[in-house]
Amino acid sequence: MSRRNSEKIRFPTEMAKGNEAEKDGPQFCAIVFDLDGTLLDTLEDLGEAMNAALLDFGYPSHPLAAYKRMVGNGLETLVVRALPPGAEKELGAQGLKALTEAMRANYQEKALKATRVYPGICDLLAAVGQMGLKSGVLTNKPDPATQLVIRHFFPSHPFTAVQGAKPGTPLKPDPTSALAMAEDFALRPERILYLGDSDVDMRTAKAAGMYAVGATWGFRSAGELLASGADALCAHPREVAALLIG
Repeated sequence: MSRRNSEKIRFPTEMAKGNEAEKDGPQFCAIVFDLDGTLLDTLEDLGEAMNAALLDFGYPSHPLAAYKRMVGNGLETLVVRALPPGAEKELGAQGLKALTEAMRANYQEKALKATRVYPGICDLLAAVGQMGLKSGVLTNKPDPATQLVIRHFFPSHPFTAVQGAKPGTPLKPDPTSALAMAEDFALRPERILYLGDSDVDMRTAKAAGMYAVGATWGFRSAGELLASGADALCAHPREVAALLIG
């Protein structure tokens, strides 16, 4: 396959919109990032925290790689997915709540232990700043942990908005928070590039009317991202910067 045809597959919608973007000015004026599997490789810390909680409650742990398929839909869903079949009913509502709180406390303590910034992300954030674009982080990770890791790993990048999961706010893929972020940016959703690594992110972006870009360096496969509506796939953050430049 030629490089030209490969680029058409990777960026199917971007090329089709090129002429229109030139007429209307920059295609994108802001970028919204997912967090886990997009900005940060958090898998080891998430897995270790969940495994410790499971063992404390008498349940078996999982290989860390197994958590690639469990994370992304919020803490409560992660806990249910990590339990053996039938254990949710065995625990009951109060037991499940206690396990969830144990996981929450474990992760808040372990969140900075092994987590790392993906290669190329700092350069991408620098490019976003140089282009004068607004930027936000939208994740289903609990908000206190979200604020903790953003402050620690990206202290110098001035994100316009950072939001994790909060009581009373729908989780992704509900587009409520993404649309609220667009309002904060004072931008139409179609002027915002949404970068994430899972089906949840692609569905969120499409429901909000944003340009959905799948990060194939994250936790999920390119096939899953395309099947969930990705407008483009990027294998490295430098390719995201190229999309933003247009």
